[in-house]
Parts: sequence; structure tokens; C-alpha cells
Amino acid sequence: MTLQLRVAELSTAGPRSENQDAVRIVTPAPWLAASKGHMVALADGVSQCHDGGLAARATLQSLALDYYSTPETWSVTQALERLLTAHNRWLRANGGGQPLLTTLTALVLRGTRYTLAHIGDCRAYLLREGKLRKLTSEHVWEQPGMQHVLKRAMGLDEHLLMDYIEGELHQHDRLLLLSDGVWASLDDLFIHQCLLRQEEPAVLCKSLVDQALLRGSQDNVSAMLVCVDQLPESSLSDALMPVDERALPPRLKVGQVFEGWLVSGELAESRQSLVYRVKDPLQQNWLLKTLPPQRQDDLQACRDLVLEEWFMRRVAGQQVPELHPLPARKHLYYVMREYTGVTLDQHKRTHGLLSVTLWRDIAARLIKAVGLLHRRNLLHRDIKPDNLHLADDGVLRLLDFGLTFCPGLSSRESGGLPGTPSYIAPEAFAGAEPSPQQDIYSTGVTLYYLLTGHFPYGEVEAFQRPRFGRPVLPSRYRPDVPAWLDECLIKALEPDPAKRYETAEEWLLALEQGERASLKQPHRPLLEREPMLVWRGVALGALALNLVLLAVIFH
Repeated sequence: MTLQLRVAELSTAGPRSENQDAVRIVTPAPWLAASKGHMVALADGVSQCHDGGLAARATLQSLALDYYSTPETWSVTQALERLLTAHNRWLRANGGGQPLLTTLTALVLRGTRYTLAHIGDCRAYLLREGKLRKLTSEHVWEQPGMQHVLKRAMGLDEHLLMDYIEGELHQHDRLLLLSDGVWASLDDLFIHQCLLRQEEPAVLCKSLVDQALLRGSQDNVSAMLVCVDQLPESSLSDALMPVDERALPPRLKVGQVFEGWLVSGELAESRQSLVYRVKDPLQQNWLLKTLPPQRQDDLQACRDLVLEEWFMRRVAGQQVPELHPLPARKHLYYVMREYTGVTLDQHKRTHGLLSVTLWRDIAARLIKAVGLLHRRNLLHRDIKPDNLHLADDGVLRLLDFGLTFCPGLSSRESGGLPGTPSYIAPEAFAGAEPSPQQDIYSTGVTLYYLLTGHFPYGEVEAFQRPRFGRPVLPSRYRPDVPAWLDECLIKALEPDPAKRYETAEEWLLALEQGERASLKQPHRPLLEREPMLVWRGVALGALALNLVLLAVIFH
């Protein structure tokens, strides 16, 4: 089942010669509606400015086109904020010396949630279970005689300040958008009674507009109504691809040709996945990932594989394996390019701990890769040396997106925590929502382990409820680690997420600044960095020497 809506709008000039209101209903293709949602928007151009009608129409045109061009993994608020901020600059720059001003109330309905972006003096109402609630506030001056003067509007200020209102949708909800030409002439009681009538949205919009004009409205009049007839019960993966339409591949054999791919061998198999080496007709090497045949009836595992591919295709960066376009498939799998090289876990087992120089290089590349994911509103949730591939071409790539989470699109799992226990952030054990800080913590554990061979809080088993105190400084295991690197790494491992780096970019900046500062300062001796450790060692050494002397004397 998908989100089913009935939507209607009506906008007229009323007693004025020109209609400076603008309305827009966007119904995207089903696959895009699943990830970006449906949109309705109302803009009321400010008549006192230069061409308010143009401002309103241009704003809705930009909104309708640009919103659906933003990454599908972005949250609704993130996408709206980015494009409206850019459009605000356009309004201020294209008014012939005067800013183009308009109000805006835009409603996006995605999955089982709604998001309102609001600025100005239009209104949004929600009728639920017979009760009417006003969702927005008017941005006007409250002084007598100035109640119609806007203090916030698109194009008015250099720094745009929108109101964002989010909430859950219920079946049979009715969401109403009104320009001030309508609501200022009607009272909430009339609006409430009108919405309670079980009439078609178009009939109700006309009733509201007609009544506003009958009551003497001197402004343009516009109304938009959205009726929620059915909520989706399925997840994003169901909307992307009905999993029951594709069977899992049978067990493949070396030398077999499967849907145009020549099978070279089996690379890895676990309970969760099965990976084959394959060649395309040009003899290029690829990896085909699917599920073990015995998981054919595990619909959740099939959905997870669909989402894994969908997320990877939306990162589009060198730090993620390239996926084959695969224009047509009869079975459930995806194909990614195979790169020569090793995982960082294999590198550690073969070559030992990373040198500080190599560690700095890998740390910077890993933090950049994590930042790329977070800018796409994706959380990896399984960052560890096994899932980091250092290719022979020098590129570090993130692997295994099977646990990737997209806030606003993904559903939280019931049951155990996703990920490897030693790399899971403390707040996740307490039931916190997935967040970028959890990826930053996992990245910190990974880099700590590759530098020291230890876990900052000890190795955690799946059945444990770990405790998090203060981790041992890396320099205690590695005297060649400078103090600035200690501080840089320990901040990423703070048990309190509020004390960690807020973003990967902040961490990367701290890493670069620490490295630059270290070139200007001599390396601090261990006595300066850890005086208690040094004097404790001296005391123990002296005690041991005394014991030896006593043994010699009394021998």
C-alpha cells in the first residue's frame, strides 16, 4: 500500500485586478514519491514590493523543480532549507534594486509523516478526529495598526528564517492551507465546521473561498486541501522494488554464465550474504552480491539488500565501490566493481600496526569518506577495519552498506543492536536514535585499534553491557604518538556524544591543525606528557633494584 491522497486547490484574484497568490500541487512518479514525498505549496506575493506575483510564482516554480532534484537521502527539512536559502538570495538580487517579497507555506507528505515549511502570514490547519488545530503562526508585527505588516518573508532578510513543523500523519487527516485573504475574513469555528463536512476537497475549497468573498475579503483568496485516505504500510524498499517479483539466484558454479556474467568463483559467504567473483563480456572483474539461497523466504533480508544497493547508488563518490548500472535483472542481486588491495584488517594482520605517518594519511581519508556519507544524510553504522578497503590505487573505500540508516526514510530495527559490539557507541547501548556521532565514535575506535592494537574501552562481547570510563591514551601503547594526536583521537571517543566532534569536517580540521602545529613544536618527551607514568616507572625500577641488592647481600 502507498500513500493515497485527495488534493484540491482554488485561487482567485477576488476584488483585485491581479492575483498575486500562487498555488502548486506536485505529484511525482511513484518511485520518487516514496523517497521525496508529495508536495503542495501556497505563496502570497507582497503587493507593496516590486512584483509580488512574480515572487510568488517564481518561488513555487523553484520549489517544485529544485526539491525533487536534491539527493533522495536528504531529510525533507534539510532539502527545503538548502534550496529556500538559495532562492531567498535570488529574490533579493533580482528585483531591479528592490527585493521580491512573498510569503510561503509548503507542505510535504512523505511516508507516514508531514513537514511544513512556513514563513509569512498564510495559515496551515490540521483536522484530526474531528478536532481542528492551527499548525502555523503569522510572522507579523503585533503593534496596533501593524498586524498586516510582515516581519518575516521570502526575500525580506539576508538570512532566511523559516519555521519547520513536522508530525505523524493519521488516516483521514485533513490538512488545509489558506492565504490571509481567506482566513482573515473567516473565523476558526466556520473553518472547522466546513472541514467536518464530508465533501470532496474541491467543493470545500470553493466553499471557503466563496464565503471569504461574501464576508468582504479585499485580498486575493486561495485555499488548498489535502485529504489523507490511506497511509503506507510498507517500507521504502517495498516501494522501490516489490521483492516478491525477483527470486534469489540459485547457487552459482565456476564457469557458469548467469544473466550475462561469467562466474569466476565464490569470494565469501555468511549467514547474511553471498558474494561471487564475476566477469563481464569485456573480461573486467566485478563482485556479485546476493543472499544465500536458503534466505529466499526472508523478506526482511531481501528488503535490506534492495536498500543497500539503493543507498550506495546515492553516495556517488570515489570512497564507495562503483556499482554496475544493471539495466535489467530477473533475480535479486547487485554488482560492484572489484578492486585489488586489502582491507585494513588484513593489512594489520600482514604488516602490523600502522606507522604514525600512514595512520595520519588513512585517518584523513576515512574521516572524509564518513563526511561524504553524512552529507548525503546516511549513517553507515558498521565502520570497522574489516569494512575499509585500501586499494592498490591508494583509494580508501567504505564497504558493506547492509546496516546503513537514512533518518526519515529507514525504519529502526527491533531486536539486537546493529554493528560490531566493540565499535558501537555508548549511547546506542542505551537505545539512542542513530546519529552521525555514532559513526564518528566507530571511526574513532577503528583508528585507535589500527594505531595501538587495542580497543579504547576493551573488547566488548555481544552479551555484555559495557561500561565507559576514560580510555587509555594511545601514546601509552605507542610512545611515538604525539600529544596533539592523543587529544584529537580521544575527543572522537568521548562516551558523551555531545562532547565528540559535531561533524566529520570538524574532526578533519582538528587533525589538520594539530599536524600543522606539530611541525612548529618539538616533540614533547614522555616525562612532560605523562609525568605520573614516568615517576611510577622510576619508583618501580628503584624498588626492583633494592630487592636485587638485598638478595645479593643476604645470599
